[in-house]
Amino acid sequence: MRQDSRLSRMLHVLIHMGQHDGAMTSDMIARMLDANPVVIRRTMAGLRENGYVRSEKGHGGGWTLARPLDELTLLDIHRAVGEPSIFALGPAYDMPGCPIEKAVNATLKDVFADAEQLLLKRFAGVTLADIARGFTSPSGTAKDERCAS
Repeated sequence: MRQDSRLSRMLHVLIHMGQHDGAMTSDMIARMLDANPVVIRRTMAGLRENGYVRSEKGHGGGWTLARPLDELTLLDIHRAVGEPSIFALGPAYDMPGCPIEKAVNATLKDVFADAEQLLLKRFAGVTLADIARGFTSPSGTAKDERCAS
C-alpha cells in the first residue's frame, strides 16, 4: 500500500516558507517537491482556506505564511490536508459471517481508534517551530543546498 505523504510534504513546504524572504510561487514549491504545480495549488488552497497561508496573484506574487510557525501544529496541517488515514492497516471483510473475523475486526477497530487518538493528541502538541528548531544551520536559517527553494 502506498503511503500518503501530503502531511510530510506540506510541513516541509511550510517550514521553508517560514525561513524564506518573500513569497514562494507554486512553481518554486513544485520544483522543491518534484511535483506538479497544479497539485501544489490545490493542496495550498486547503491551507489557505484554514487561514494558514495567503496567496497573492501577479508579478511578485505567490504563497506566504498567514501565521507564524509557532502557531501552527502538526494537527492543524494534518486536518488542512484532508486528514489522511493514520494507518495503512485495517480490518478485512472477506468472510462477513465468520465470528472470528468479526471479533478480530472489532478488536482492531478499538485498538486503532485508541492509537489514532493518542497520535492526534501528540500532533496537537508539536508546532512547526519545534520542528524548525531541530535543523537550523550555523547561520540561523533552514537554508540547505539540497532543497531547491
